[in-house]
Amino acid sequence: MILTVDVGNTNIVIGCAEPENKKIIFEERLYTDRHKSGMEFAIAVKSILDIYGINVKDLEGGIISSSVPPVTEPIREGVERLLGKKIIEVGPGIKTGVDIKLDDPSQLGADLLVGAVAGISEYGAPLILIDMGTATTISVINVEKRFMGGMIIPGIEVALSGLAKRCAHLPEVAIKKPAKLISGNTVGAMQSGSVYGHAACIDGMIDRIWEQLGYKTTVVATGGFADDVLPCCKHTDIKLDDRLLIKGLTILYEKNAKKKK
Repeated sequence: MILTVDVGNTNIVIGCAEPENKKIIFEERLYTDRHKSGMEFAIAVKSILDIYGINVKDLEGGIISSSVPPVTEPIREGVERLLGKKIIEVGPGIKTGVDIKLDDPSQLGADLLVGAVAGISEYGAPLILIDMGTATTISVINVEKRFMGGMIIPGIEVALSGLAKRCAHLPEVAIKKPAKLISGNTVGAMQSGSVYGHAACIDGMIDRIWEQLGYKTTVVATGGFADDVLPCCKHTDIKLDDRLLIKGLTILYEKNAKKKK
């Protein structure tokens, strides 16, 4: 059994998995606190393990991916202190099996790489991966299983929060599907614009990508806001996989654990 950690701008996703049978034991989220020390992260992770009745001694190793450099070092330090051993970090030099066709492959975010690894393994290619978090990222993998690049869009929460901050008469509102598309009140109109607007963006980007590729692909979505947006998309065949990153980290651990040893 291994420990997986994915550090995002809003949440840190902690999970446990059994690589040999690809079984996910659990997945939980911690708030990404840029001010926590390594010891504080160690205590937080230990508390989660205790809740699930998992003994630290039963963990053979761990792997981390991070999109938040200021948090990478303290949480890695905390996890390594907890496990009593070094863990694998997704970054330059790691074996992935993904053919990356970018202008500068080193600029590919760790979360996008992990998602691509899991996506290709689970769904094959060609493939569009959509991760709806602080930012909404769209990754395109062509029929030859090459990571071609993609798009970065302001996330639904970022866009809605920015609207409320920049417009004096608009309130902060919860992100959820409104009762109807055309709303007769401000809160409903903001919810409709953000949720249906984001869904329309996703639909439109899928169509444009397919047009440029010249063929259709499987489309897979993940991330904290996918549950809110996907029901409003006209592309009803988008697959939801909220454990895509933990799957990818588990695969990468398998690919690199022996090499590390």
